[in-house]
Amino acid sequence: MGLSRVRAVFFDLDNTLIDTAGASRRGMLEVIKLLQSKYHYKEEAEVICDKVQVKLSKECFHPYSTCITDLRTSHWEEAIQETKGGANNRKLAEECYFLWKSTRLQHMTLAEDVKAMLTELRKEVRLLLLTNGDRQTQREKIEACACQSYFDAIVIGGEQKEEKPAPSIFYHCCDLLGVQPGDCVMIGDTLETDIQGGLNAGLKATVWINRSGRLPVTSSPIPHYVVSSVLELPTLLQSIDCKVSMSV
Repeated sequence: MGLSRVRAVFFDLDNTLIDTAGASRRGMLEVIKLLQSKYHYKEEAEVICDKVQVKLSKECFHPYSTCITDLRTSHWEEAIQETKGGANNRKLAEECYFLWKSTRLQHMTLAEDVKAMLTELRKEVRLLLLTNGDRQTQREKIEACACQSYFDAIVIGGEQKEEKPAPSIFYHCCDLLGVQPGDCVMIGDTLETDIQGGLNAGLKATVWINRSGRLPVTSSPIPHYVVSSVLELPTLLQSIDCKVSMSV
């Protein structure tokens, strides 16, 4: 790590600043209720939602050839057909998808303590939101949690030539803020994108949010620091800057 103070922090969005996984679970619960009450599905409702969750986790999205709404409606359509058999039911798939999506967005909020932390941090350093994903999906999340005003810049992987962990997107972020990689810290919950990307780009430090305390697989990239919550970041930044002062 270089001997300059931290000048900028890059934040991941999903499951770093907002509880995307929790919001998605709430959306699934609403769909289960719909399928059970309106369509009289029983245990099949949970099976369908489990299948969709698996499809989401394996999703490969190509923005130039696919619309995210069509792709995700197809996840529901396939899951219903695989579970219930019979003809495809696009209308029901659309109903499930839009209920899941709208419920999910309603629960994507910035907690008050996170807002306070960002406000205080921004008095000292530049802040940038760096999120992978489809442009439409990520823009909707950003609007839902109303986080734009807390950042000096927002960069969405789906709007760039390459996403995290490619170094190019990190260099683009540095250019936007007028800083060098050695001035910046990346914080996020995903080792393969947030941490590997920060390492690839030669950032000053990478901070992995490990809420569950799980042990990473041995082949995973190794972060400079590990925290259990994004709220631990201000104290950590002080300690990083303190090391710089002592070195100097």
